[in-house]
Amino acid sequence: MNKLELVSALREKADLSRPEASKVVDLFVDNMADALVRGDRVEIRGLCSFSIKEYEGYVGINPKTGEKMPIKPKKLPFFKAGKELKARVNQQERKSGK
Repeated sequence: MNKLELVSALREKADLSRPEASKVVDLFVDNMADALVRGDRVEIRGLCSFSIKEYEGYVGINPKTGEKMPIKPKKLPFFKAGKELKARVNQQERKSGK
């Protein structure tokens, strides 16, 4: 599901106009991103959580040239599926025979 499909689903289920549904999705995504930028953890009970993991700098190797090069420290978002989401996905796999 992409953002446009999410907007369409919200529009149908919540009886919203397309601009209203789009605004709700944008607000949701923007607020989650803002929280992560501040270093906060975002948790949606039963679905998932997002947090930021910090990685230290290290010396990497350019695969084309073999040259060593410094890699700067970085922060990356980390996704963790919730218990209920895992159970729901596994239940669906059993139903479809996978």
